Formats: sequence, C-alpha cells, structure tokens
Amino acid sequence: MLYKITNGTLSFGEREVLSHIDFEIKGTEKIAIVGANGAGKTTLLRLIAGQLELDRDDKRMEPGIWKSRELTVGMLDQAAEAPDVTVLQLRNDFLAHTSLQNGSVSNQMDNDSVSVSSPTISLKNRKLFNQMFLSLGFSKEDLQKPLSDFSGGQQTKIRLILLFLSHPDLLLLDEPTNHLDIPSTEWLEDSFRAYDGAVVMVSHDRFFLDRTADVVYELSRGRLTRYTGNYTTYREQKQKNIAAQRKAYESQQAEIAHLEELIEKFKHKPKKAAFARSRATLLRRIERIEPPTEDDAHIFTGELAPSTPGSKWPLITDHLQIGYDRDPALLEVTLRVRRGQKIGIIGSNGIGKSTFLKTIIGEIAPLKGKYALGNGDLVGYFDQHTASISSEQTVLDHFRAQFPQMTEQELRKTLGAYLFSGAQTAKSIHQLSGGEKSRLVLAELLTRRPHLLLLDEPTNHMDIHVKETLESAFRAYTGTILFISHDRYFISHVADALLVFDETGVSYDPFGYEHYLEKRRTDGASTAMLRAEDAALRESFAAVPRREYHEARPESDEEAYVNWQLNLAAEPLKEARQRVEELIAAVEEATMQYEESYWNSWAETQETPPTADTNPPCPTNLDSTYTTKSGSAYTTAKHLQALQNQLADAWDDWTTVCLTWEDETRKLYLW
Repeated sequence: MLYKITNGTLSFGEREVLSHIDFEIKGTEKIAIVGANGAGKTTLLRLIAGQLELDRDDKRMEPGIWKSRELTVGMLDQAAEAPDVTVLQLRNDFLAHTSLQNGSVSNQMDNDSVSVSSPTISLKNRKLFNQMFLSLGFSKEDLQKPLSDFSGGQQTKIRLILLFLSHPDLLLLDEPTNHLDIPSTEWLEDSFRAYDGAVVMVSHDRFFLDRTADVVYELSRGRLTRYTGNYTTYREQKQKNIAAQRKAYESQQAEIAHLEELIEKFKHKPKKAAFARSRATLLRRIERIEPPTEDDAHIFTGELAPSTPGSKWPLITDHLQIGYDRDPALLEVTLRVRRGQKIGIIGSNGIGKSTFLKTIIGEIAPLKGKYALGNGDLVGYFDQHTASISSEQTVLDHFRAQFPQMTEQELRKTLGAYLFSGAQTAKSIHQLSGGEKSRLVLAELLTRRPHLLLLDEPTNHMDIHVKETLESAFRAYTGTILFISHDRYFISHVADALLVFDETGVSYDPFGYEHYLEKRRTDGASTAMLRAEDAALRESFAAVPRREYHEARPESDEEAYVNWQLNLAAEPLKEARQRVEELIAAVEEATMQYEESYWNSWAETQETPPTADTNPPCPTNLDSTYTTKSGSAYTTAKHLQALQNQLADAWDDWTTVCLTWEDETRKLYLW
C-alpha cells in the first residue's frame, strides 16, 4: 500500500464535498477519478497533494491519511500560469533543481523563478527533455520562445515533460488531455503505460481512460466507489450493480407488501393474532435495501429500425471529386455503402470530411464524378449549424409540432429517452445550451427513423452521460450511419468500419477503430487498409444480383463460383477475429486473478500495517521469482503467461489471414 485515506471527510463551510470516503493507492496503479462536474474530483486531487486537509473527526480510530513513506508528488494543474521565461531557461533551471533535489519537483511552471545553488545540469535528462520536446511537435527554435507565446495545449505538453522528468512517486493529473491533439494524446497514453510510478488522474476523455486506467473511482454525492478495470469495465460493472440492486429492492418490496398484507388480514383475529405479531416482528427486523440510484445516462436496449428496410446500397459514389469552385479538388471518393453499416470518417482538419457530407446532401455541388442515394431512402443530416435552432416554444411544444401524430404520453416518453424530462420539457428552446439543442435535433432525427444518417461531430459540447445515451441510440439504430467525430471513444463504440481521409486519398478499414490503431502502431500503416475505390470494387463483386431481387438473367456458373469462393475466404477471417476477441477477454480476466493472488500471497508475509516502502509490482519473470514453482500466485501467473502467448499467436494468425483474404479476393476480382 502506497497511500490510503480512511473514513475521510472534507468540507468547505457547511458544504460537505467528500463524505467518509475510503481511498487507496497500491504500488504503481493508474487510477482514474470520474464523476459529474462539481462533484469534488479536483478537491480530492488537492487533498492527495497535501494542499488540503481532512476535517477533524474525533470518532475516527486511525489516521485519516496513511502513507508508506514520505512521497514525492507531481501535479498537473490546468489553472497554473506560465512564468515569464523561455522554454530553454525553464528547462535549465528545472533540470538543475531536480539534480539537487533528487527529482522532487511539483508543478515547476507555477514558479516565476527557481532557486539554483549549482549550474550542474544532467546531460541525460537534457537529452530526454529535448527528445520529448521535439517528438511532441515542437522545433529547436521553440526553445528560445517565452512560454506565454504558446497555446494552452502546448503549455500542457511542456508541463507534462517536466513532470515525467521529475519522476515523482505519485503523479496527479487534472484533465491532462485538454487542448492536446491526437498524436500528443497517444504519446501521453504510451508514457503513462510505461511510467513506473503511481498515477491518479481526472479526465473526461473516456478513450484515454480506457487505455491508461486499471482502477476507476466514481465520486458521487460525496462518496467514492472503487471499480477494478478501465473506464468501459467500470461502466459495465456499474450497470450490473444497479440492475442487481434494483432486483433485490423490488424483491424485498414484494416481500414487505406480502408481510403487511398478512398482518392486516390476521391482526384482528384472536386465533391468528400471535401469527400476525410474529410477522410484524419479522417485518421490523428486515434490513431495508435502498432503491438504486439510477444512472444519469439512458441506455437503449431495443432496436431503432428505419420506417422501411430501404435500399441495399444507401450510398454509392463513383470517382466523386469534392471541393469548391475555382479550387483544386480536395479528394476523390469512390465508395459503396452497404445497408446497416456504421462508418466513421476520420482525418485531419481541412482535409475534406465535412465537404464530403455536404456534397452528398446537395449543399455543395461535386466538381466531377457522380453519386447516388438509395431509391426512396430518407436521409437525415446533422451538423452544428442545423443544431442552431431558436424559438420561444417549449421543448415539448416544439417536439409536438414535429410529430403531431404522437400522443402526449408518447411525446414525453420519447423526450425522456433523450434525457428531456420533467422541468426540462418546459424550457424554451432559446434557453437551451448548445449541447442541449444538438441533443434535441438528434432526437428528432432518430425519431423520424431515416434510412441513412449523415452526422458531423454529433457529440460536441455534450456531457459524458449525454454522449453515452446517444452512443447507445446509434448502436441500437439498424439503419446506415456515416459520421465525422474527433471523440475516439465514440468512434470505437459506434463505428464498425472507417473511412480515413488523408493527403494520399481515401482509405477504408473494415474492422473498426481499435484495429486501425493497433495496425498503425505495429506496422506504421494498416495492412488491412484498402483504398476506398478497391473496397467499393470488392463490394460490387460480392453483391452479384439475385433473381429473387431483380428480374435479371440467371446467375452464371462463373458468378456462382466467385460467390462461393468469397464465402470460403471470409470464413477463416471470422474465426480468427473471434479467437482474438475471446483471448483478449480471457487475458483481462486472468490478469485480475493473477494480481489478486500475488497481492494476497505477498500480504501474508507482511506485518500489519505494512512496513515496506511500497508494494512490489507483480513480477513477470516467473523462473526467477517463484523458486518453489507452487502456490496460487504461481499457478495463476503460469495460466496468464500461457494465455498471453496464445493471444500473441492469435494476433499473428489474424494478420496472416487478413493478408491471405486480401490476396484471394484480389485474384477473384481479376479472375
């Protein structure tokens, strides 16, 4: 155990921000703190940093805060102001100071000057600083610039470099990904995973938390709840806990109602009075289960289907050149979108993503080429401009005007599903925030049940629980979606394929965002990525017309052979992907079992309270660590190691199958 808070309470005046919380940091855990705005997350960080103290509690029998030793703490504070010095001056002063103080510097950028008693600067640390500085998009010339000349995101990068170089025992980070671009955020993710100290962070970037956190604390109504796993695991476990508590509460309420009915029935009957009294005693002794606190997000569980099945191909583009008059074409897009696909569009700003969607809806004329929407298909379009609605009507009246055929109960139920309930339905449209207006427009679009949805940044300016509501709605929607988003978590949970726009053209990844990231990291470019034109050609060959759908000639022997070969080629691909997904889940479960077994085995050899400086990390070298080759920790470690080896082999097999699949299908197209 590195750090522990027991039964801690912290108040500001009469307001209790943290109420009897328990919090602990074990070894090198990477901990995320989540909760609504204003819940007290930053307050908890300041408490851990020593900037605040717990309220006095005479009833507490042990210290409110316990540390295994004197800890060095580094804190990233978004409110810190940059000193009036150049980056070079800050670097030299910082490195000299850390050389003398053995790395115990916290938030160096908060100080206007640093007391330096020696000009000695660690050459190794200076090289590390320069390497990180350049890898985050800075140039050598930027070293000479004052810190005040940099943007908020650039200043955050410099703060992070200083924190990593100071190498404290405990890193405290408040919204570390604010204003960072995706490459910088990915660098931070890699740095966190490699960091051999403990980290406690507050962030609204759910994808970042998914890739860095192994423990999540939820702060709600002043109380902390600990969940093991990343952000997605926490959300799944919380939903299960709510469902279990709801079931237990409803079961107990039914039991209470039954007992009350028996008591009322028999209490006035002399022969049954004793029985009634015993039931009353039993009723008094029941420990009441509290009703569950429902989650802020609404999760759609059923399907949201379009009004009619719609066309098999909602969108086809053929050498469609997009751009503006008198300018060179931004990109050329050849694409076939199959019914039911959910395709995320990613790429740098200005590359042509929004222009592509605006061309499809007819707002911008194509420069060359052609496109076709499904015959009779209803298309819904959303961007930030369409969400700029303003009216004196209330939310309920506005929605009633859009859907006059719906009853009052249906209107309120539909609005409630998109988090407009109670007093919010009585708000005027002009009183809504930008995020609330966007949510209302998206609710209208989904209620209309179009066949094709085109969405440009649909979750901008929205709270996490609103994003999760819309994510579940888009997953439940069985129509076709093309969407642009910079929210990586939203992309990974909604998109089943990607269109990647860059300077070389448009590429297509049929396996989704996680696969795209993994292949980009391991191979530099995804081996399974296709030019969108090739993917469209593949779709056209895979969709040989059938007689039952079209009055056309019978399928030829050659066409039947191609279809048969395509189905054969796809089978190993499905099996390989399923094998990888199963092993990933098995490795995650085995990792938690191993860590629990190891910590239990280690704790049995320690005195209470622990006297070690810090808990040792779970070892990975089994031969040198477990000399007895026995015990639950060794057994679970061997099981984990075997699964990891199987997963590595499965990834290799999947890559091989992908390449084989592509070679086989290319041969079929040329055949």
